[in-house]
Amino acid sequence: MLNGIVAVHDQMIAQGKGHIINISSIYGNFPVAGAGVYGATKAAVNFLSESLRVESQGKIKVTIIKPTGVPATGIGSGIVNPASVVGILGQNMATTMAALEATAAGAAKSVESDSQTIAYTPLSPDYIAEQVIHAINQPWGVTLSDITIRAAGEPFIL
Repeated sequence: MLNGIVAVHDQMIAQGKGHIINISSIYGNFPVAGAGVYGATKAAVNFLSESLRVESQGKIKVTIIKPTGVPATGIGSGIVNPASVVGILGQNMATTMAALEATAAGAAKSVESDSQTIAYTPLSPDYIAEQVIHAINQPWGVTLSDITIRAAGEPFIL
């Protein structure tokens, strides 16, 4: 992320405008046991992005995209300690794990895997891409600075 900013910063400042979109995570919002390093890197994304917004004095739009539960990424089974998921799910841990297992086995309730229902839970990466495009398509005078993308039925407490 830092290398990307460095690569475009001077040109954007010289041309008087630019837009940087950084992908973060809800893990950067609050500390969760088992996800300290991952959460710290995402908190750094948030801090650096906001600093860039302030320091660019209105010449560079900065958007932070914070996805929540995207099962396809495998974060909960390898990038962070699987036990850290309890910090994000809290009292919803048992029912959520059962739903994820059902989804993985192809036995999810149809409403949970249908993005047209309020019970939709396994957020698809496609929706993250759509929000990036949405942020890009704003008028130059409008910045969506912080977007948290959630499935409507997701059980996260953060």
